[in-house]
Amino acid sequence: MGKDSKIEWTDHTFNPWWGCMKVSPGCANCYAETLARRYAYNIWGPPAVTKRRTFGDRHWAEPLAWNRAAERNGKRARVFCASMADIAEDHPDLPPQRARLAELVESTPWLNWLFLSKRPENYASMFHWFSSGNQPPDNVWLGTSVENQEQADKRIPILLQLPAAIRFLSCEPLLGPIDLSALLTGWRTETKPTPAHIIGAPPATDYARLSFIRWVIVGGESGPRARPMHPDWVRQLRDQCFVSGVPFYFKQWGEFEYGLIRKDDHFVGGFHVKTKSGKIAITSALVLDGGPVAAVRVGKKRAGRRLGGREWNEFPELQP
Repeated sequence: MGKDSKIEWTDHTFNPWWGCMKVSPGCANCYAETLARRYAYNIWGPPAVTKRRTFGDRHWAEPLAWNRAAERNGKRARVFCASMADIAEDHPDLPPQRARLAELVESTPWLNWLFLSKRPENYASMFHWFSSGNQPPDNVWLGTSVENQEQADKRIPILLQLPAAIRFLSCEPLLGPIDLSALLTGWRTETKPTPAHIIGAPPATDYARLSFIRWVIVGGESGPRARPMHPDWVRQLRDQCFVSGVPFYFKQWGEFEYGLIRKDDHFVGGFHVKTKSGKIAITSALVLDGGPVAAVRVGKKRAGRRLGGREWNEFPELQP
């Protein structure tokens, strides 16, 4: 887990503002919207009818302190931006905030900024770095969220058109199978330096413009309305990454454990499902498409994040 974040794959989380509008199935049970409503903030919805919550100087100074600490330690830190917003949302409140964010990124070279958006088509028009053939600073990683094949086919080609030190995907919540095999191997056909996630590789700037995905994060949905995730979807993405040499990070199973239903295990009023926790007798479970697999709600903590007997905590590594 991150030092200043509950999100496992980052060290810090920075939200330049709060608020957003739902755009695809992955947004249906948005934890950020739920949290905002808990505080009675009316910041989720169309720009015409909802404002966005912005912050003062003290909030914006936090990454400067993180940058100083990273420089003292001689080790770069990852900053996820943003968990409570989409930094590429088109909203009239946000151009000044986005300009301030760009300045902050440029003044914190010891932080790797992990930009994540469901609107990658807006990156180029909303950040000055992309104008006149320029590219973002080397400490900017560009990502997009893809929850199923439809969104992958829509968003990833746009992301691949943008220059970045690292391009990454967040398949959270994973709502269907995704085939990324054609998008993970571009570097193998190029006469370029070895990618930096291999120890001893040259700096990222030597190959920053190559069109490929360099990191994949996968996770199941949590919360009371969580939707299940077939284990085969996760395994397929892991295997695609392994074959292509792309770092794979498995965040969590979410609310469910999964197990095979055996024909001889049915009994009156229910059946047994064998999961990693053992044989569970249940009277109801969601039987998933793609095989005799049942999803049993056990809670996020019990479901855990082990896949194939181990945790997958792989990261793309860059030179200091």
